[in-house]
Amino acid sequence: MPDLPPGGGAQARSLRDLVRTATSVLRDAGVASPDTDAVLLAAHAFGWSAGEVRRQMLLGAEVDSDEGRYHELVAERAKRVPLQHLTGRASFRSIELSVGPGVFIPRPETELAAGLVVAELERVADGGDGPPVVADLCTGSGAIALAVKHEVPSARVHAVEVSDLALAWADRNREELDLDVELRLGDATTAFPELEGTVDVVVSNPPYIPTHAVPNDAEVRDHDPDVALYGGSDDGLAIPLAVAARAAQLLHAGGLLVMEHADVQGDSLPAALIATGDWADVEDHDDFAGRPRTVTARRSSHPRP
Repeated sequence: MPDLPPGGGAQARSLRDLVRTATSVLRDAGVASPDTDAVLLAAHAFGWSAGEVRRQMLLGAEVDSDEGRYHELVAERAKRVPLQHLTGRASFRSIELSVGPGVFIPRPETELAAGLVVAELERVADGGDGPPVVADLCTGSGAIALAVKHEVPSARVHAVEVSDLALAWADRNREELDLDVELRLGDATTAFPELEGTVDVVVSNPPYIPTHAVPNDAEVRDHDPDVALYGGSDDGLAIPLAVAARAAQLLHAGGLLVMEHADVQGDSLPAALIATGDWADVEDHDDFAGRPRTVTARRSSHPRP
């Protein structure tokens, strides 16, 4: 693996060379997006936007400040410390979140779930029967709840999280974004008793990794909290189905469940939801990479006995 030149060395003064060398270091370390990460780390280290870093590289700019901080960040990323832990920020749809140790880092594929919620709320709002109500079960950093509130300001959004550390991050994001979302510490399977039968959309990105599985990515395996990862059974569906059962209690007839799942659960989770008798119009949706990722289902108007 090539080494970055020591901070302050003459050969490191070219921003283009500095970023290119960092890209090689990250590629050799197995980082999935080495060029993007090298640029984003440079932006964080030097106080620029990513676009400005790329512009300065094209202009052949030299680094005026000591690049030692950049070397430190690249070295940590090469150890597979998540990029978002190093920058403290994660983009999600149209918002940017504060993240760090103790909270699950929101993934681009989860934006699909948020988009499905927004589309449903826009449909509900057209009916003109009061503000739509959303419950986010297992909110983590608050990514989905806050993105939904940002895009549909009229919605009443409630979110619950079992981890006090994750909830602290969600609360920080709510304050930084100045969005009126109710956050609650608690168990998603018993949350919001006062909302039973009144919710328009329940959304959840629950833990769903099978208990025997080990995530391939070191960033996930070594840094995301276990409570946000493992689904409580060999098939990973115990917690998702318990959360779905609570969703069935919260939703009014015809209300929509939106739930993320592992790409290997694109058949098993929809089938399990159908088998409960609580759901109609069960449909699975592929993410942007074409992999099964999110199931939607409507609360049946004829609950099982």
